[in-house]
Amino acid sequence: MKENDNAIELQDVCIHYYIMNNISIRKTFLQKRKRNEVFEAVKHVTFSVRKGDILGIIGKNGSGKSTLLKSIAGVFSPNAGTIDLKGHSVSLMSLGVGFKDTLSGRENIVLSGMLLGFSEKEIEDRAQEIIDFAGIGEFIDRPVRTYSSGMYSKLAFSITAMLETDIMLVDEVLSVGDEQFRQKSLNKMKELINDRKRTVIIVSHSISTLKELCDQVLWLHDGEVRRIGEADEVLKEYEAFMAAAGKN
Repeated sequence: MKENDNAIELQDVCIHYYIMNNISIRKTFLQKRKRNEVFEAVKHVTFSVRKGDILGIIGKNGSGKSTLLKSIAGVFSPNAGTIDLKGHSVSLMSLGVGFKDTLSGRENIVLSGMLLGFSEKEIEDRAQEIIDFAGIGEFIDRPVRTYSSGMYSKLAFSITAMLETDIMLVDEVLSVGDEQFRQKSLNKMKELINDRKRTVIIVSHSISTLKELCDQVLWLHDGEVRRIGEADEVLKEYEAFMAAAGKN
């Protein structure tokens, strides 16, 4: 594989958080402040994704999956290592990311589109398509703080699916919402993937979804790459691991 075939390259990426000690303001003044504990969420992760490929990321809760995805999206920078998107545009489809709660759904379509680098004319041309696909009715003109998680995910998916970026990052959104919308989203994702114009990373706990959509799967365990390879092989090993863990 030639280096220039890659759309995404991560090299030795580390991400950590400071865990703030839960002490009162009074104690803060009366005592010497204890050093805050560091939690390593992502540890020395290295991998690449070729243009047009679909990579799934799986792992138990707390493995660093969403943290890693947000860093790839540029929500925050890693503490160490490099993330190279080769100049490609990127969008993150994730609950709780990118929307301004006080703005309406319609206004958030414009805001999200502009943040993705689209012109007002480009957003205007696709706005009705986004609204129709989301199917949230009159809520499109209400503040998104009034939305259920299902409506939020519908709008998030619709914006990212209709405003086509080079790289799409999907964080569990395919598993949220009613059954009809989940099927519609899955069909739309297949459509986007099949033309091989986009590079996609999907974070999900759904083995069936990753098996159906992905070329390769990265298994992240406690912030580290446990394995990366062909989807069927990695998912089979992951299933066996989780089954064994459940017995202990």
